[in-house]
Amino acid sequence: LVLGLMGLFEKRRFRKFLVYVANFDENDPRTFEGVDPKKTTMRDVYKKFDLGQDVIDFTGHALALYRTDDYLDQPCQETINRIKLYSESLARYGKSPYLYPLYGLGELPQGFARLSAIYGGTYMLNKPIEEIVIENGKVVGVKSEGEVARCKQLICDPSYVSDRVTKVGQVIRVICILSHPIKNTNDANSCQIIIPQNQVNRKSDIYVCMISSAHNVAAQGKYIAIASTTVETADPEKEIKPALDLLEPIEQKFVSISDLFAPTDLGTESQIFISRTYDATTHFETTCDDIKDIYKRMMGSEFDFEEMKRKKNDIYGEEEQQ
Repeated sequence: LVLGLMGLFEKRRFRKFLVYVANFDENDPRTFEGVDPKKTTMRDVYKKFDLGQDVIDFTGHALALYRTDDYLDQPCQETINRIKLYSESLARYGKSPYLYPLYGLGELPQGFARLSAIYGGTYMLNKPIEEIVIENGKVVGVKSEGEVARCKQLICDPSYVSDRVTKVGQVIRVICILSHPIKNTNDANSCQIIIPQNQVNRKSDIYVCMISSAHNVAAQGKYIAIASTTVETADPEKEIKPALDLLEPIEQKFVSISDLFAPTDLGTESQIFISRTYDATTHFETTCDDIKDIYKRMMGSEFDFEEMKRKKNDIYGEEEQQ
């Protein structure tokens, strides 16, 4: 889509930039072309390739998925790796770098429930939470219908512990039902649109996620688009309008404004580990960061993805050989 917005020379410069990113290897100085990944700012890298402001907005917010422009004055290594990740994901999956579960996001907790059961996890469904039981400042269990499920550590979202969280903002979400794909997307049956903040004179990007019957979440011929952004003014519906304008005509829409909370208790003493409220983003990167942060607070060390890969190979590699 962005290529259609560029002139011929801009396209050439952008292509040169993408080729540079694809060849970039932080362990091979021959690929740096005079850039110091740990010192050169991303602003200077954009200058080196003579990229215009619109292309910079698009690259930073829709490819590298930054939510502010602070990254421009940081060393460029992380940004280049983020763009590289986007490009490689696109090359791997074809039309999009994103994966979406069939039957909707409810399938993610379903998958977790199955995996949890394999490792001895117990699920108690439809149970009201009456009290988080604390002894000597530390969590020992959760009380429900007179019974206490005992635990040494507790993970929960902010709604269970209003005295241990602080409000950090608000997000507006609008769920829209459409009878047509979004215009100018080649009739895609799913897409993510990110409207960079600079393009609409805002501090926060606006996000649109659109899915359809292809994902078994809507009737044939119907499309569900969810627009969201961080609230900045007293008129949130006006703030989200640039996204809704892209979706017209809209058959029906459902607007909600939610408070955003962050934990004030890191859990070190209480062993209660609280997640942050879901923000306006539609790609779950910040949620993944939050999960990794909770793991580190619980375990005292970073999650080792390489170790998980090794374990998976040990388990499934042997099965495949049989």
